[in-house]
Amino acid sequence: MLNGFTAGLLLITVSELGDKSFFIVMLLAMRHPRHWVFIGAIAALSLMTVVSVLMGKAIRLLPQAYTHYGAIALFCLFGLKLLWDASQMPAHAEAAEVAAATVAVEQADAKLAKTAGARAIILEAAGLTFLTEWGDRTQLATITLAAANHPIGVTAGAILGHAICTLIAIVGGSFVAGRISERLVTAIGGGLFLVFGFLTWQERL
Repeated sequence: MLNGFTAGLLLITVSELGDKSFFIVMLLAMRHPRHWVFIGAIAALSLMTVVSVLMGKAIRLLPQAYTHYGAIALFCLFGLKLLWDASQMPAHAEAAEVAAATVAVEQADAKLAKTAGARAIILEAAGLTFLTEWGDRTQLATITLAAANHPIGVTAGAILGHAICTLIAIVGGSFVAGRISERLVTAIGGGLFLVFGFLTWQERL
């Protein structure tokens, strides 16, 4: 369980920093009460984590050898892809993420009434976050981790990682945004995928 918790915490924390959902939460926190934004975002991220872990657990129903080597292959594939993506990114790739997040937030805010209450803000934060995370690298990472590790450990670690990144986005997002290198974060994420692929392979030796 500890391995799953550690892997989930590290991979999610690194993968979420500078991600589009990070900037969406940051922008929402500048426009609405921070605590309602946090509740909505973390609710969506927790739901996404549980769904992803269940998908990973379903994969575990296959023969163990298949799931084990399949997880190794996915870790390596994701790791190499992220390293490749990082090598192709411009120096300030995070600016594109901020721009895309700004458009998404402005479109969602345009649909809100000027007197929108807590429920509307929570739903907006939850909806934007969930849609952004669906099919994202963090969801794929969670599914893969759950297929190779204890599901409860992965769930706890991933949710804690999401909570840390969400708090950073809400409390100091504007400060961090100007100092995050999307290229560096992506490269670190790719390296972590390869490390966990190697550790998963070592378990069978």
